[in-house]
Amino acid sequence: MFKLLKAGECYIPEKIGKKDILIAFDKIYKIEDHISKNKLWDVDVIDCSDKIIVPGLIDQHVHILGGGGEGGPASRIPEIQLSEIIRSGATTIVGVLGFDSVTRNISNLLAKANALDIEGVTTYIYTGSYSIPTATLTGKVITDISLIDRVIGVGEIALADHRSSHPDLQTLKQLASEARIGGLIGSKAGVIHIHVGDGKEGISLLFELVEESDFPIEIFIPTHINRNKKLFEQGMRYLDMGGFIDMTAGESSKNGYSLPDAIEKLIQENKNLNHVTISSDGNGSNPSNGEQGSGICKMSQLFQDMRTSILDKKMDMSLVFKLATENVAKFLKIFPRKGILKSGSDADILILNKDTLDIDTVISRGKIMMKDSEIVKKGKFESV
Repeated sequence: MFKLLKAGECYIPEKIGKKDILIAFDKIYKIEDHISKNKLWDVDVIDCSDKIIVPGLIDQHVHILGGGGEGGPASRIPEIQLSEIIRSGATTIVGVLGFDSVTRNISNLLAKANALDIEGVTTYIYTGSYSIPTATLTGKVITDISLIDRVIGVGEIALADHRSSHPDLQTLKQLASEARIGGLIGSKAGVIHIHVGDGKEGISLLFELVEESDFPIEIFIPTHINRNKKLFEQGMRYLDMGGFIDMTAGESSKNGYSLPDAIEKLIQENKNLNHVTISSDGNGSNPSNGEQGSGICKMSQLFQDMRTSILDKKMDMSLVFKLATENVAKFLKIFPRKGILKSGSDADILILNKDTLDIDTVISRGKIMMKDSEIVKKGKFESV
């Protein structure tokens, strides 16, 4: 019931120095310089004196049902397992349907999200798919967002991709209206998560939508923005307008920018990093890696790219972790319950080895899921 993390170097994600953290059930009860073990409590004390403590990652783009399908039935990627999520350092995820809304649907997505939440990680989903009219559960985006607790927005709607339905401005306005009104009625973020492919137009339609409508710019987030250099330039312009962008781990530096390089470039260009988030595209298809590997995007790539940014590029740890914790939580309007370590927040915590920044322990909603770099909580149907 109670866990006491002793003397860890804490990033909440801002660095606050050596602290003790007391967890009560699924919440952080207090963070102080020194907390004594109460003899009346059954407390599990964890020595963190040679460790770093950070918030659990929020990965807002995960194909929990499996991505793929573009290469026929045999290319459909299986559902994700709990262990892969835990190894990645993510304690909160948002599931997306993606390209294939024919052999998969929103009810499947919701059921999988419910299962993962029961197994121990916090889950949300986007209603919708690449195409417009988009896949829904109730028949309308507005009612999915308004009435289904786990649905926080719509996505991933595809632009600049030969697999999209190539929506025009008016169609995108109508979708934005449903997302916005659904978010207001349901007290949700009501965001539109936009997949951007390698097409020539990039996010030109999004610029038109923002400039010619009264929708708040903060409800739109284009993702994969670092996949090619032209798109990245558009993304920086969109940031200058006050918009949010999401960048994807594991992108090749051949045509675009790797995640560490993209973050570095944004810093050099003095962009507003408070409006930047990063995600994994986990369990989605990665055709460029098909010959060399499995052709599957790994959730763990997000944390690996973050380590590279800190260890190799010498970036500030607080800055890098904000991109996958606090920034995401604020955009999705789940802050301060998520994305920060403070009294009253969910006890979603990573304990890292100080020298290597490898993940030693994962705590999700107060429960230990990984300890000493070994998974201790597996999904129901995972092999022991």
